[in-house]
Amino acid sequence: MKGPVLARVLRSVIPGVGFFALLFCLNGCSEKADTLPDLAVSYVAPVESVVPNSKLQITYPLDEALFPPEIIAPTFLWEDKTPSVDRWILSFQTPTSLQRILCSEPSWRPDRETWEEMKKISVDNPLSITLTGYSSKHKATALSGSAVRISTSTDEVGAPIFFREVILPFLDAVIDPSKIRWRFGSIDQEEQPPIVLEGLPVCGNCHSFSQDGSLLAMDVDYANSKASYVITRTQEEMKLNTSDIITWNEFRKEDREQTYGLLSQISPDGRYVLSTVKDKSVFVPIEDLYYSQLFFPIKGIIACYDRVEEKYTALKGADDPKYVQSNPTWSPDGKTILFARTVAYDLQNTQGQGKTLLTREECKEFVEDGKPFKFKIYKVDFNDGQGGEATPLEGASEEGVSNYFPKYSPDGKWVVFCKASDYMLLRGDSRLYIMPAQGGEPRLMRCNTDQMNSWHSWSPNGKWLVFSSKANGPYTQLWLTHIDVNGESTPPVVLAHFTGPDRAANIPEFVNRTPNAIRKITPEFLNDLSWCRAGDEYFRNHKPQDALTNYLYALTINPDCYQAHQKIGFLYFNVFDRLQEGITHMEKALKIEPRYAMTHFDYGMACLHMKKYKVAKAHIAEAIRLIPRGIDKQYDAAEMRFQLARTILLDGEPSEAAPHLESALQINPDHPEANYLRALLYISSDDVPKAIPLMQKAISANPKVDRNPEMHARVGAYYAENKQYSQALSEAERALSLAQEQNNAGLVDELLQVIPQLRNLAARE
Repeated sequence: MKGPVLARVLRSVIPGVGFFALLFCLNGCSEKADTLPDLAVSYVAPVESVVPNSKLQITYPLDEALFPPEIIAPTFLWEDKTPSVDRWILSFQTPTSLQRILCSEPSWRPDRETWEEMKKISVDNPLSITLTGYSSKHKATALSGSAVRISTSTDEVGAPIFFREVILPFLDAVIDPSKIRWRFGSIDQEEQPPIVLEGLPVCGNCHSFSQDGSLLAMDVDYANSKASYVITRTQEEMKLNTSDIITWNEFRKEDREQTYGLLSQISPDGRYVLSTVKDKSVFVPIEDLYYSQLFFPIKGIIACYDRVEEKYTALKGADDPKYVQSNPTWSPDGKTILFARTVAYDLQNTQGQGKTLLTREECKEFVEDGKPFKFKIYKVDFNDGQGGEATPLEGASEEGVSNYFPKYSPDGKWVVFCKASDYMLLRGDSRLYIMPAQGGEPRLMRCNTDQMNSWHSWSPNGKWLVFSSKANGPYTQLWLTHIDVNGESTPPVVLAHFTGPDRAANIPEFVNRTPNAIRKITPEFLNDLSWCRAGDEYFRNHKPQDALTNYLYALTINPDCYQAHQKIGFLYFNVFDRLQEGITHMEKALKIEPRYAMTHFDYGMACLHMKKYKVAKAHIAEAIRLIPRGIDKQYDAAEMRFQLARTILLDGEPSEAAPHLESALQINPDHPEANYLRALLYISSDDVPKAIPLMQKAISANPKVDRNPEMHARVGAYYAENKQYSQALSEAERALSLAQEQNNAGLVDELLQVIPQLRNLAARE
């Protein structure tokens, strides 16, 4: 608010200095009462005439903000860049007097009684809050000024909020999901909403509630599957039992294709659940505390689970594999589905692989090249799970931007959705738009902040919207905006006390229950495999000690967990130099489950290290035989076949090694070690022409594999025989360098005699 408008506000709230009532700031005000009259007497003119270029800005609340009637008192915040200003008078008019508070810090929070009075008098007309800056050395002159107007709605929020708190950067939460926690509470409580779920060692992701709040549904990791999904009754003491868990992997499991189960949503009546399945997603940590992950699906269809019939079906209209179809949401009557769609994409480095979450290396097109990927919102009739024909939702299918996260209002009249320049999830430029549910002209909502607006949810009465924003920093906070009958929103108010200073809040959802409806959620489904999964995440992120701790804990739950024994054995043998203990755990794993491929492979590699070649060969061969069909990539079958060939060579049977190398290269033609070893075998059989391209390919991919001076010497001889002296010289010099490193005196002497001749011949070419 600037200029004449500000002056009018100030005149309206300052009838004269004789009526000033003296109050004191609750937050950081240290001035004595006898200093305030001097300041008050000096302030008799409108701010605009005293401070024509004020540098004071009230940063919170926002001008014309509308507060719910039950919300606790906010903290008023401001910034003042005016030189020498170190004191402020905050004032507002009550029906009987002008309240004035002296502040020595740029913040003030009213006590409960004062805030209730402020809310009461701002219901019918906005309450003007005026702030004037002074210097403690020059108390007679106002140096800066600003004002905002706030109002209080007669519409209550009327429901508590369930939300998730995540540590940042997001990679830390992936590595240690036990630090993620869920809170549940209402906005009328001074205390932070209680933690109802924490310490989950595996990932718990998107949650949703049925329309009446009687059912909670949430993605969880269970039984070594990220496709698990729990659906359970809402109650004060909730238990997430294995009997409440379904898995999206059951949908068309004959495809033998992994599923993550992304952005699932339970139906309003609680009978059905929709989810993105057969999916593949970009999932890359980013070195930016604000936006520390790039996460969006590039492949997937929408499937439906019927809890009554206990069956899975594809949702017709949202099941075309040519597209990625995700982010389904229900209309309040359960008859219409909105979802985000775009053309599916196969990354160049992942075609044909079974992984669902793709790494930075696999996502080069997006991470490094900035390839666009934009979604449009479509709608389709649910038709009791049969689906229908999908059509674009007018207004939410704009070209050139990405449209996602549609949410119906409880009366089905409006849809609020996100627009961003690209992608989906955690976008700094995402903004909230509202439009008629049947489609139309979208309107940018007034509640948007300048840093990410997303994860929105309507209150059950349809009067309020909660959403996540990073307006105040990287740690996402929850905000509220009021929405009237015309779909107009108000400047937002922040739920500052809802989250801690070291957590980012996301996935907030109003729950149509009382604030004490959920007190504690206990994950009863956790088992030994849950702790193995937690250990796997630590191991993938190069934290072997933390991984070992989790694997050992898995054994306290189930001493016969062969996966834990296998992983402990690997770590003891390969990382912690506790070789015999490692062997003991591997042998226990083999005894408990002799059909587990990875145990045979690890045990075989341990025997290879101990030069027990025949035993090693038998176990590595058995590991290859036991690999489940269709998912070779998951088990790195190329590496297994390479190690088998290597073991056979070390056991002195080169003729048996070649077929296994060929098999490895069929699975992964770029495997550097397999290419190098195959080149060596070709050279040993005097087939140098076949060896050269394999050798060059191997060294180009990984120079560290190049450790054989005899191979280079033989290739150099081949080039010399064909009078290609420059190439011969290059190979001979490389052979000499390697022979000198390895103290191969005989080969060094030979090469020192040959290289001068090759230099002369190369010079004549």
